[in-house]
Amino acid sequence: MPFKQKDFIEVEFTGRIKDGEVFDSNIKKELEKINANAKAKPFIFCLGEDMFLKGIEDFLINKKIGKYKIELSPEKAFGKRNSNLIQLIPMKIFKEQKAEPIPGAMFNFDGRPAKILTVSGGRVMADFNNPLAGKTVVYDINVKRKVDDLDEKIKALIDFFFKKELKFQVKDKKIILHIEKALVDYSKIFKDKFKDVLGLELEIQEIDNSTKKSQ
Repeated sequence: MPFKQKDFIEVEFTGRIKDGEVFDSNIKKELEKINANAKAKPFIFCLGEDMFLKGIEDFLINKKIGKYKIELSPEKAFGKRNSNLIQLIPMKIFKEQKAEPIPGAMFNFDGRPAKILTVSGGRVMADFNNPLAGKTVVYDINVKRKVDDLDEKIKALIDFFFKKELKFQVKDKKIILHIEKALVDYSKIFKDKFKDVLGLELEIQEIDNSTKKSQ
């Protein structure tokens, strides 16, 4: 049966720059080409909910379990390069942080990653474009299965939003999420998303950091 929006699926994938190197994967032998220490893990996501590249999600709707090669133009992948995102940064910003800008190095400016292009005197040219902006990319996708188990769906959303495992329970049409105090306010942002995707209310229960246990 063809996939539809809000279906959860599990995929293996590898993303490459067209005629170039691998930049992302969840397959061990491909991931090691990027980072020898990275750990490959299953990837489960919900179609049509911006958990993967929109171009890939759009392609997979109405498809079935199987293998696909998907080529995406910059507009459907990581966007075109924007010259306005190449900016001059005063050297004093780096000195205040006791950091040395070197061409090619990546820095984080208040949550915005940027690549250093040039360093000249008291000025540093930084590129805030996504490193893959302006590039055509190709993804090899192996759709392994449709995911119907509710716990797997919840875990997939938790991993996507929080990048970690969290303990939860499902009771009386509610997901009871056990979370440390520091993330309580942040977690409330996703109440509507859990309701929209799974049809369940999200209830937050704060836990004591000293007693929390991993899921």
